[in-house]
Amino acid sequence: MHTAILFIELGGIVLALGVLGALALRGGISPIPLYLIAGLAFGQGGILPLATSGEFISVGAELGVVLLLLTLGLEYNADELVTSLRGNARGGLVDLVLNAAPGVIVALVLDWGPVAAVAMAGVTYATSSGITAKVLSDLGWIGNRETPVVLSLLVFEDLTMALYLPVLTAILAGVSLIGGAVSVAIALAAVSVVLLVALRYGRIIEKFVASPNSEVLLLKVVGLALLVAGVAQQLQVSAAVGAFLVGIALSGELAHEARTLLIPLRDLFAAVFFVFFGLQTDPAAILPMAPVAVLLAVVSMATKLGTGVYAARRAGVGRAGQARAGIALIPRGEFNIVIAGLAVAAGAHPDLGPLAAGYVLILAAFGPLAARLLQPLITAVARRA
Repeated sequence: MHTAILFIELGGIVLALGVLGALALRGGISPIPLYLIAGLAFGQGGILPLATSGEFISVGAELGVVLLLLTLGLEYNADELVTSLRGNARGGLVDLVLNAAPGVIVALVLDWGPVAAVAMAGVTYATSSGITAKVLSDLGWIGNRETPVVLSLLVFEDLTMALYLPVLTAILAGVSLIGGAVSVAIALAAVSVVLLVALRYGRIIEKFVASPNSEVLLLKVVGLALLVAGVAQQLQVSAAVGAFLVGIALSGELAHEARTLLIPLRDLFAAVFFVFFGLQTDPAAILPMAPVAVLLAVVSMATKLGTGVYAARRAGVGRAGQARAGIALIPRGEFNIVIAGLAVAAGAHPDLGPLAAGYVLILAAFGPLAARLLQPLITAVARRA
């Protein structure tokens, strides 16, 4: 009976996600807000709370994060990563300061304390790599001059997260200053080792993973990513960052083939991940935080637009390209939810989860929609220029 109920709940959830995804495609928006709403409906305080599948969904959510970052890492190789970081480091620092500050300020103004402030800095800082990549692809911006600038900023954010997450985890766990410094040192060492291996021995890794059979290739890539993610987690580095670095180690045709195989699997578990965050949030708690979420979202739109304009201008991109770069950086999604989830699980502040959920709902929906609606205006400006 337990297994039957588990299958019924999982089947109902996945089927509902499929319907919501179809509605999102028809409306031309990201499905992430709809997935979050589904989680709110199935969670505590929702319309139809789950009975038995919560633990399975929790594991599926972890897999979703790992697969999201693995496929993102497959977009880059180690040489491109190092080169882009050197060329756009200043833009990355501006991005960090401008977009972490609103989260810190809100937490301190609301008197949530320094721990919640550190968590909120990450919530407002990181752009959703997955949503941004989809926007660039859907609107045909991949070949534009500003796109390398956008991608380099995303990589800078991902590597910043590789250092930030161990610090946040240590703070949430109440670890001492020395313990936190050790966690950061371990994170730096782990990231450096993986990057060194990717730069010098990437071909050896590719030979080991490569296979003419798609089934074998998929098993090797996923197995290696999970293994490294687990080791990274043991070393107090984010499992997602470990998966990202595995993706970087693979390049060329092999990376393209692996990504093609992984996308359906990634999309399934990524959807489960967003549902899981919704499950942890009481819908009734979001409404009191809605005004703050709206204000924070508006400020974050302005700071990301400023970041994109600054970085693209430094790269010699025209005004229309600067606008596109800023708009592409607006969406928030997977990393923001991960950070908020860590903080909520550690008991940082009860209102942090509802605020983050409302904030991500707004920007995950508005980011792609703004890009689509402003595309004709940006094109007209470019032609006139």
